[in-house]
Amino acid sequence: MNSILSDRILNMEESATLAMAKKARELKAQGIDIISLSLGEPDFKTPKHIQQAAKDAIDEGKYFAYPPVAGYQDLREAIAKKLREENNITQAKAENIVVSVGAKHSIANTFMCIINEGDEVVIFSPYWVSYAEIIKLCGGVPVLIEGTLENNFKATAAQLEAAITPKTKAVIYSSPCNPTGSVFSQQELEAIAAVVMKHQNMVVIADEIYELINFTGKNFSIASLPGMFERTVTVNGFSKGYAMTGWRVGYICASLEIAKAVEKMQGQFTSGNTGIAQRAALAGIAGDQTPSQEMAAEYLKRRELVLGLLRDIPGIKTHVPEGAFYFFPDVTAFFGKSAHGHSVANADDLCLYLLAVANVSLVTGSAFGAPNCVRISYAASEAELIEAMKRIKKALGDLA
Repeated sequence: MNSILSDRILNMEESATLAMAKKARELKAQGIDIISLSLGEPDFKTPKHIQQAAKDAIDEGKYFAYPPVAGYQDLREAIAKKLREENNITQAKAENIVVSVGAKHSIANTFMCIINEGDEVVIFSPYWVSYAEIIKLCGGVPVLIEGTLENNFKATAAQLEAAITPKTKAVIYSSPCNPTGSVFSQQELEAIAAVVMKHQNMVVIADEIYELINFTGKNFSIASLPGMFERTVTVNGFSKGYAMTGWRVGYICASLEIAKAVEKMQGQFTSGNTGIAQRAALAGIAGDQTPSQEMAAEYLKRRELVLGLLRDIPGIKTHVPEGAFYFFPDVTAFFGKSAHGHSVANADDLCLYLLAVANVSLVTGSAFGAPNCVRISYAASEAELIEAMKRIKKALGDLA
């Protein structure tokens, strides 16, 4: 009997980050001491003033009705104000904002609204695991341009220009980048914008979800450049910078045409995001930013800690990430080796080896378009990071 399931779901890859986190949870449930460095999950608690806003919203008793599809007006206004004042996206207004169930939902909404069957989307690679699958789900064709370790994994404007065809509809990148932690400079984004402006009806999706965890200084938004507001969908949210992953609040800022289309799409799929979560998000974006700044400072300390430990492991090659909370080292030195009954042919094998032998959960770089690398999240306590790096060093040293 043929499967009742659609070709769409049968052809879709499972999220590698979620799959590895699931394996780690299963092993932990068996009593095994697993250190999970696989998920992009802040280990900080949501700041107290944000929690209190949610409690107050519950007590007020007026946020239980269906919210507006695009989000509450005051939240959209606060987001637009933030984008104008902090990102220099001067044209941003509440009408350009659509609040969704996390940044992933925002990206999916956007691609559902702009992609026709066979349209190509250029992805700066390494890239976040869900980009390619969402594009394919929408009938599009992912086209990867690869950044190199020597260039901090950043693909260039010249590579973008070479990848564009008459079928190209959009380009997507993240900065700070998941999985590499790399940050595009203003100069680099100006060069990318110059390429985009030469091609009619081409859209940029700028994923800025890690904006508040940026060690280079202020984040630069491509939508702030002349002529780019109408050509850019800026994606952001509250998961990373405000430690609100489980609250599931993301948003886009886009031209009125795209924003209205996304609102229409969302109205058929999910309707508006949870009212209580929106009130919490408003407290986050309009309230005290000190907790976010303190979290970013702590991530920087952890980056320095892990950088030193990684550089002490023979065979590991890494750049210095400029934001987010990931390392993305090249691990090809360990390919073709074996130990403890495990053979390592690629990064997938290496992650399984480290999970089995070191009890440390990482994510293979093949899920991010870089099969020579692994992703290490340092969104964990210093004690866990020190112990994890100790275990990894020992396990890698056993390979021969």
